[in-house]
Amino acid sequence: MSALARREFVLFCGLAVLVALVFAWMGMAYGMRMLVEASGYAIIGLGLTIQWGYAGLFNVGVMGFIALAAFVSLFVTYPVNNLFWDSTGPAELGWALLAVALAAVAVFAASQTHRLGLPKKWRTLLTLIVLAIAYLWAQSIFDPATAQIEREARWVGGLGLPVWLGWVMGGVVAGALGWAMGRITLGLRADYMAIATLGISEIVKAFLKNADWLTRGTLTVSPIPWPVPTPQELGFVASRAAYLSVTAILIVVIFVLLQRAWASPWGRMMRAIRDNEVSAAAMGKDINRRRLEMFILGNVIIGVGGAALVTFSSIFDPSAFVPVNHTFLIWVMIILGGAGNNLGTVFGVVLVYIVWTMSEPAALFLFAQAASWGDTLFGWEAPSDLPTRALQMRVFVIGLTITLVLRFAPNGLLPEKPMRYD
Repeated sequence: MSALARREFVLFCGLAVLVALVFAWMGMAYGMRMLVEASGYAIIGLGLTIQWGYAGLFNVGVMGFIALAAFVSLFVTYPVNNLFWDSTGPAELGWALLAVALAAVAVFAASQTHRLGLPKKWRTLLTLIVLAIAYLWAQSIFDPATAQIEREARWVGGLGLPVWLGWVMGGVVAGALGWAMGRITLGLRADYMAIATLGISEIVKAFLKNADWLTRGTLTVSPIPWPVPTPQELGFVASRAAYLSVTAILIVVIFVLLQRAWASPWGRMMRAIRDNEVSAAAMGKDINRRRLEMFILGNVIIGVGGAALVTFSSIFDPSAFVPVNHTFLIWVMIILGGAGNNLGTVFGVVLVYIVWTMSEPAALFLFAQAASWGDTLFGWEAPSDLPTRALQMRVFVIGLTITLVLRFAPNGLLPEKPMRYD
């Protein structure tokens, strides 16, 4: 057994012991919930590994793709709202969407007027004028339609289709957003790309949070249909175990496909582009096109994982999508596990999520013990907000963890394996 294989074996054995301790301390229902949520993050992590580990793309807008995919999955799978379909809402919404489409066509046509010989500076001015006029015109039609939907039916509702179709459509729409975002950001430097993706992510969240006619906004939507029997039908442990089996199958399928792709000529080409862009371009490779492929593929997988993660929570709340949970934490998982190593990604996701979820109960236990000893030995009275302080310990522990990893294992606990060819 090689040193690397021995290291993997030791680390995964330690992780298994850690999972067993969580089950023993917190119980089967809690442990199953933790593993299901970790499996959702693992799917998201594999998608981000494609972008960062395979192509070197710094995507800080992960939250936006998760939120959009979760909404699309909700819209596809949630039961039909008969109040909406029996009202005048569908017709009004159809005309409003047609107005938005016509406005988009007008803006696109104005942006292409340079093909007719119009100088570029006048083309830009014309495009901005058409954009302003088209926006005001479309908004004058769209706002009354959405207000009528909220007044008559509260919101649009869903389509009542199977859950698996909702997850697939969530991934497809996340990939479509990735295509649009990639066309804008892939030509930017890494730091500028991070700012752009973060800004677009916040725009997506703001839209979902304020579109009451479409998402119910801050009123939330629940319960989201599950792909397996719910806890009310099967019990907490059995239903969560069934959900875990679905997400585990998804992880295995995605993992195997990514491993095969990374070992193929396509994978060699992507490594060449990542490691030496100038040399790859000199060999005739279309750098931006290949990076766009990776960006789209990664976002499709992120979308599927985000849909699976939010579906398990059984509630859709746009306000619940925060960068700490849905961007920063995932980046910590990737960095700790090892960028460019799919096995390291899965390991890092599970380890970091255990640390994230168990920091609060562990800190609360330690605080309670310290308060007891302090009262007995020194007459010290503990603060009344110990639960709140224990909750905040999660961020401290995660920050300390990533600091130690970057100091002693800058390439991650399971770094990318060097590829050798005969």
